[in-house]
Amino acid sequence: MAVKEASSTTAMSNGHHHHGDIKGTTTIADSVVASIAGIATRDASGVYAMGGSMTRTLGAARDKMVRSDDATRGVQVEVGEKQAAVDVDVVVEYGYPITRTTEEIRSGIADAVETMTGLEVAEVNIDVLDVHLPDSDDEGGGSPRAR
Repeated sequence: MAVKEASSTTAMSNGHHHHGDIKGTTTIADSVVASIAGIATRDASGVYAMGGSMTRTLGAARDKMVRSDDATRGVQVEVGEKQAAVDVDVVVEYGYPITRTTEEIRSGIADAVETMTGLEVAEVNIDVLDVHLPDSDDEGGGSPRAR
């Protein structure tokens, strides 16, 4: 969990600034960093899904019950005072260059986390768990095999 010391100048409703130092701390939960990283990962070209097959199956059932879409599925983070490390598990669409997709994931996560939290992203580790074929049936257990 990241904790930041703060001191700020506050704009008052009459347009003037209150120049007294307002001090305090801002705490950023690990789950916030994980959500930001998950949303950034989904925005990358070529990402079909996040998380392993069991995680996706359980997550899909939970999403249907609570009508949500968990942005942290397939994302693990370690957050320190000034840095964060992110691990993501993805399934890539067939036909997308995996190295280009993973570069886009890394830069997207770093940009989003650093911009939104002020934390430096020390590393982004990506496990590409599978490739999704356009004609594969997710319910049927995968792609058909030649016999």
